[in-house]
Amino acid sequence: MKNIKEKGFALILSLVLLLAMSLMGGALILISSEDHKSNNIVDVGQQTFYVAEMALSEGERYLQNQLAGPWQPDGTRDLIAANLPTNLEPDFFGDMTSMPEESPPPAVNDRICRNSFGDLPDTLRVIVAQSWNFGTFLTDSNIPTGDDLEQAYLNNFYYEYFITRLGAANFKGAGSSAKRGSGGLGSGKNGMAYRVYGCGIYNDTVNSVTVVTLESIVILPLS
Repeated sequence: MKNIKEKGFALILSLVLLLAMSLMGGALILISSEDHKSNNIVDVGQQTFYVAEMALSEGERYLQNQLAGPWQPDGTRDLIAANLPTNLEPDFFGDMTSMPEESPPPAVNDRICRNSFGDLPDTLRVIVAQSWNFGTFLTDSNIPTGDDLEQAYLNNFYYEYFITRLGAANFKGAGSSAKRGSGGLGSGKNGMAYRVYGCGIYNDTVNSVTVVTLESIVILPLS
């Protein structure tokens, strides 16, 4: 004898189970999407940090090239122009010189690098302030960057640096941030101190801007 009250119970149970499984599936998709978004943010932050390290490296290289003599188009150094650079007279408010000049990055007008250092004085003079597009740098250096999508992603990164001359400092032949060859440079020789401010910037012009700031002290020997 069939129980009339149990009619349709299996259908109702199936619908309830289907609804529960759908909710669980949707929750998993949402969690996976949030994890992917979080990983992308971490990846951007890590890449921006590496670009900031490059900014410091290029700033220090600039000082070394000035000390040894700037490179000339023929691949030799201009020894006559070798110098310990001095600060420019105008105050620096954050406007960068775009390198190369034909492709100015969006960060130029924002003065974003200088404004990211909260402890800078209102009046600051620098010897140089340069902004480079990371993706353009790789392309110009003939470094493979992958497909067009990857190139577009790398074009969102910029490395910027500005350098200020601090004044006389004690130079040591070993362990300094920048030095010449060992010939004739003993420990304790007088030098000139510079502070390099470096910024790694990610700016996709749509979502947000990520900035990583780094600093270093470089002491060059007096000639």
